[in-house]
Amino acid sequence: MSTTISKLDEVKTGKWSGGTSPLKAEYGKVMMWLFLLSDAFTFTGFLTVYGAQRMYVQDTWPNPDIIFQSIPFITDTGAPLVFVGIMTFILIVSSVTMVLAVEAGHRHSKKEVVLWMILTIIGGLTFLGCQALEWSHLSHQGFWFGAIPESIPLAEQQGATQFSSFFFAITGFHGFHVTVGITLNIIILLMTLANVFERRGTYLMIEKVGLYWHFVDLVWVFVFTFFYLV
Repeated sequence: MSTTISKLDEVKTGKWSGGTSPLKAEYGKVMMWLFLLSDAFTFTGFLTVYGAQRMYVQDTWPNPDIIFQSIPFITDTGAPLVFVGIMTFILIVSSVTMVLAVEAGHRHSKKEVVLWMILTIIGGLTFLGCQALEWSHLSHQGFWFGAIPESIPLAEQQGATQFSSFFFAITGFHGFHVTVGITLNIIILLMTLANVFERRGTYLMIEKVGLYWHFVDLVWVFVFTFFYLV
């Protein structure tokens, strides 16, 4: 009873810092979950509009097996979805290294945290590099925000135009999230090297940033499915 009264007093005086009530979770993690939930609604809206538009003009929509059949510096044709498969694998591996960084943080193993965070950052940068190569290739083919290659038959041009607009907008929005995630990971790495978390006595901040990174990876699974597989 006294604990309840104490919490009520903290709320009235504006000094309550969250603690473990009412969801028995750290305040910062709860706020991160709320942010990710709102961001998920944004991506859901984008992908829903994309799916609806594709169903509307499905007869003239470009075949992803034909569009995405190149591997930069290796071949321009004959390898459908291979390159994006590599991109997806890289991002998933970076999610695994983030899990290992969080686990190492729980054990207060600074050296391991630094190692896994560096590998996570490298994975994110590699993914962005691959995405830049893919964008460059599609641009050279003639796809660029509504532009279409001359090789596309006239009957399929409507679908190709809408495809290119949606593709660059949604994958670009996701790429922006990856960039933010990499920036946060670099900040966390620098804080780890500066012994900030050792002085605090907790590496909880890494877990919060890890939630964001896993969210970015999960969103890519849906983007991958909508654009490359369906």
